[in-house]
Amino acid sequence: MASSSSLLNGERAVVLLFISQVLYSLPISLMFHGVALSLLALASLFLEIRAEASDSLSQLRTRPGASSGILLGAVTLPTVILSKLIQLSRALSLGQVKIEELEYLTLQYWATSASCLSVLIFLCLIIWRSPSLHSDWGLKFSLSWILLDAVVCSVSVATSSETGFYPALKLLWVLSHGFAAVKLIQHCLCTFPSCASIGEALLVTVGIVLYLGDMLASTIAKVYGLLMSSESLTEEYGISRSEISIIIQGLLLGLLLFPVFFKFILQTWKHFMKTDYAKARTYNDIGLSLIFFTSFGLILIVIIPSWMQFVHKFHMHPFIWVFSFVFSEPLKRLSLCIYWVCVVFVSVLRFYNISKSSKIERILLRKYYHLMAVSMFLPALIFQPKFLDLAFGAALAVFLALEIIRIWRIWPLGQLIHQFMNAFTDHRDSDLLIVSHFSLLLGCALPIWMSSGYNDRPLAPFAGILSLGIGDTMASMVGHKYGVLRWSKTGKKTIEGTAAGITSVLAACSVLLPLLASTGYIYTQHWFSLLLAVTVSGLLEAYTAQLDNAFIPLVFYSLLCL
Repeated sequence: MASSSSLLNGERAVVLLFISQVLYSLPISLMFHGVALSLLALASLFLEIRAEASDSLSQLRTRPGASSGILLGAVTLPTVILSKLIQLSRALSLGQVKIEELEYLTLQYWATSASCLSVLIFLCLIIWRSPSLHSDWGLKFSLSWILLDAVVCSVSVATSSETGFYPALKLLWVLSHGFAAVKLIQHCLCTFPSCASIGEALLVTVGIVLYLGDMLASTIAKVYGLLMSSESLTEEYGISRSEISIIIQGLLLGLLLFPVFFKFILQTWKHFMKTDYAKARTYNDIGLSLIFFTSFGLILIVIIPSWMQFVHKFHMHPFIWVFSFVFSEPLKRLSLCIYWVCVVFVSVLRFYNISKSSKIERILLRKYYHLMAVSMFLPALIFQPKFLDLAFGAALAVFLALEIIRIWRIWPLGQLIHQFMNAFTDHRDSDLLIVSHFSLLLGCALPIWMSSGYNDRPLAPFAGILSLGIGDTMASMVGHKYGVLRWSKTGKKTIEGTAAGITSVLAACSVLLPLLASTGYIYTQHWFSLLLAVTVSGLLEAYTAQLDNAFIPLVFYSLLCL
């Protein structure tokens, strides 16, 4: 039997501390949710221990050098949503939100839990095929917790009273998320081998499935509302959206689904051209490029805007609405755009030249981009938060479009983008998929997007900027230059670096809080929660072998919401 030190390493201890704090803050009305999260954590913990001890999941071809990350990947999103539920429960008791909003978020929580459980079952089945582990006690123990958690989730979903949903339909809706998550993680790990750990792939796939399910729910509610002649049905279901959120959601999911559409177009083209795809790529790059940009324009200009106008009352084309929104305050928003363009141009040009000629470590050089993110996003978040929401969506859409062009090597930009992006990669990226810039942008954007609507914690939207732009950057710089005492014998993270990261975030919060005093919220009443959030996220940065840009902001945000 493995020793206790090997069963509970630093990353697992920090994750369990994170979950424990959220469970401690639960109101009585969310106790079933807490039981489900506890069972999910136990199941993923034992599954991770068995998987790493036997190397039975090596066939999935995950990112080299990273731990499996099953525990962290499985509990992060459910814990984030549960923290948001705690926040909305406070708002409901004060009469500041409607019950439908809380109930719809509850349904999303169960859908997220079902997605994570389904992926865990999928991983258990892979391990079960290993003859040496077929009767392993750890695997059986993990399966027992998974089945018990599945029962708790099913009973909770079937007996809850979300407005307008029948129990059987709710259960079917939740189970469909689980099935979609399993199929998507299989596709991601097979299509992009050695690009992500299991935990990272689990976080991304469950997030995409949840986001796609939310988009589908809005569409179904709109269709049902038209059939029932009820224009307010989306609000009754708790899924009303602003124009900005609809534009971001449609644009991002359209780009994520575009490769499927483009692949279908290519297969049709291959059939009529009577040639294979390899020859088409070799001898007809211009034709391929024309097909790509034509279908790309069809998706962006026709199909996605049509969906946006269907689910929301836009009185004009959504992209025209964007221009009118920007020019509604032209001095502030255009000045901000000019400032962003100048910062990006100067920074990218400067760091690109340094990366080609300097001997500075790549991981340290990339931290300057974290500082650049602070200089770009912090002023906008304070003075133009709605415009920053839209800008994040536009930037992420540009990143997705460029990555699609790079992966497919679309003439004439594909190879140029590939060569340029390689100057900013590190060991966590590969030639097949470059993810670091996505994780940095999403790490800053997600806490801001999740804070839309009711938010009684003014520092919560700043979670990504503080943890990545300040904490992670200072930890790396100080640890690299002055670090001596290491957290582990095999790791590179130092105690000095972690201390510098925690201290810098606390110092930044002490500066931010007076600026946010106009909200009328006195944060001194919750100083312990702030200190705990900063400390736990700092320790996670020190111990985790996962892509910390993806996890640290979510952990920090969750603890700030308590």
